[in-house]
Amino acid sequence: MTANKRRRHTPDQIIRKLAEGNKLLGTGQELAQVCRHLEITESTWHRWLAQYGGMKANDAKRLKELEAENARLKKLVANQALDIDMLKEIGVGKLLTPNRKRRAAAMLRERFGVSERRACSVVGLHRSTMRLTPPPLGDEESRLRAWLRTFSTDRPRWGWRRAAKMARRAGWAVNDKRIRRLWREEGLRIPQRRRRKRLTGIGVNIGAMCPIRPNVIWAMDFQFDTTADGRTIKLLNIIDEYTREALAIEVGRSINADGVVQVLDRLAATRGVPAYVRFDNGPEFVAHAVRDWCRFTGTGSLFIDPGSPWQNAWIESFNGRMRDELLNGWRFDSLLEARVIIGDWRTDYNIHRPHSAHGELTPNEFALQWATTHQPQAA
Repeated sequence: MTANKRRRHTPDQIIRKLAEGNKLLGTGQELAQVCRHLEITESTWHRWLAQYGGMKANDAKRLKELEAENARLKKLVANQALDIDMLKEIGVGKLLTPNRKRRAAAMLRERFGVSERRACSVVGLHRSTMRLTPPPLGDEESRLRAWLRTFSTDRPRWGWRRAAKMARRAGWAVNDKRIRRLWREEGLRIPQRRRRKRLTGIGVNIGAMCPIRPNVIWAMDFQFDTTADGRTIKLLNIIDEYTREALAIEVGRSINADGVVQVLDRLAATRGVPAYVRFDNGPEFVAHAVRDWCRFTGTGSLFIDPGSPWQNAWIESFNGRMRDELLNGWRFDSLLEARVIIGDWRTDYNIHRPHSAHGELTPNEFALQWATTHQPQAA
């Protein structure tokens, strides 16, 4: 004989059997006899009695409804918690384009194992849009994407804004919005914004004694780095504040006041003597050798106040660009390698790096434009 399947009782049936059993118990019958009559075990009787004892059929029905409602609410809370986790996984920001929403929905399905309907609901995408096949890329867009990838490799610290400017300089007829979209679709790196330090020094406002033409003020400062063997290299950076040209980057293990004078003499022989030189109160700049050079050539000295590097803002900005774009990403094996690499970077800075202050002209282009415009008037 095949065993009978386990019978499941509804709450109404349980309450009726409890009522029938209580009647039989009231006539003096034993619990075992009553349970055999009801076709249940004694353990089932005690479990039913603890759960439904004293209840009526309406009460049992209401209890069943409450249990179903509780299960439904638990399911809703679990689904809402899962939706929140999926939204957190997508990241900060709105998904504005269908392509980004498609990628987000595919990622949610793969990572959380949810259905397509659920993933599309979370990202706010219609399922018919999810199934659309993106149109193939055109030749022009493919070449532009390849150009952006190459640009990102050559200029790892430049973002999409400079990429847009350089693309237009290279002949591409594109606007900023398109470059930004392609830059992000290619997954290219976007440099993080650096937090500005709070100004804590003393002194006058930035821009005191601003130049009005080239060769009026040369700004200079020292910068330090190390080679692979841990030895220090010292850099003397000199720029023209008006054209933003990097006039010289002297690289050595140590540079004293006499070394500063030698660099200034070399520059004066090719570019002429500046009207002023601006620097801080370092020992190399306050030495008698630099003071005598200024006095002999008729050049004025502009010392910034102690603890106020923003008074020498142009050279500080140059130092920051050099640190960010070259020194932080290059490991020099020797002093000779440092001189060659830094020299090439200075040439690239002057020839290929546009400045917003110059209307997106490079320092060399701006200097040439100024000379072309003003030299005939001076003559």
